[in-house]
Amino acid sequence: RRGILIKGGAHLEQAHRLAVVALDKTGTLTEGRPRLVPTELLASAFDEAQVLGWAAALAGHSDHPVSRAIAEGLGTAASDAPHGFTALPGRGVRARLDGRELLLGNHRLIEEQARCSEAIEARLAEHEAQGRTVTMLACDRQVLAIFAVADTIRAEAREAIAQLHALGVKSVMLSGDNALTAATIARQAGIDDARGDLLPEDKSAAIEALKQRHGRIAMAGDGINDAPALAGSDLGLAMGGAGTAIAMEAADAGIMNDDLRRIPETLRLSRSTRAVLVQNIAIALGIKAAFLLLAVAGQATMWMAVFADMGASLIVVFNGLRLLRTNGMRGAAG
Repeated sequence: RRGILIKGGAHLEQAHRLAVVALDKTGTLTEGRPRLVPTELLASAFDEAQVLGWAAALAGHSDHPVSRAIAEGLGTAASDAPHGFTALPGRGVRARLDGRELLLGNHRLIEEQARCSEAIEARLAEHEAQGRTVTMLACDRQVLAIFAVADTIRAEAREAIAQLHALGVKSVMLSGDNALTAATIARQAGIDDARGDLLPEDKSAAIEALKQRHGRIAMAGDGINDAPALAGSDLGLAMGGAGTAIAMEAADAGIMNDDLRRIPETLRLSRSTRAVLVQNIAIALGIKAAFLLLAVAGQATMWMAVFADMGASLIVVFNGLRLLRTNGMRGAAG
């Protein structure tokens, strides 16, 4: 009913001990439906239509939301199918077209290939300061075009982060995007700490570091790049509506309606569940202890024995069922 799928009672019980929730950016904090903003062509020696065709061809063969936005935004006929298409996790893609090796990727990839310059850095800084994700097309040791993609932060993101803070839980963003872009989005959402330029293995390392410093950690993400961090966290939360199958498999719980407010609700449910568990144990042991004392004193009857056994079971069941009413009312009020 609430859009939360938890893969077992152990995961639900663990959630009450969380100290930090780490979140991916694209598709988790943002809508995951980015759009292409004005494109900048940098190589005058190449025909504009050819450059855009190359970009459309490479972007069209990638399943990353940013690449899909570029392919849709260009709205131009792609070149022939690229050869030797290779995905570079956390960086971009590589392929051959028209006898040239082309790269379509982020700032990290272009820097690694020594194809960046001061002029390009300045242009990237302008886009990243506005929270845009920048992708570049490069070949022959030069950058041909810059594609800036803007994504919209989820409407409920700030409210969800505020609810986490009210529960005493810190928030951290772990993103593969540029650090400046990540910081801009984090500031809009009210997140405590933002870390950018992270590869999948960097996200896993960040989760381990957060564990050492804070204790129990949850990770919320939606993509293939998030799967290692989801698996390595104490509680992996996959955004089920827009998330990949790999992310859902690696996670311990799924937010099926992609509503970030379900994350603090899961924590509240866990805390309520643990409180009820403690109550039920106390009730069951208390009733049995009382019956034992009466039996030792010779005051116990058969009906008391029935009550101590079946009656205690019914009491703890009905006490547990209060969770349905309590959380349902809270959700309706929200």
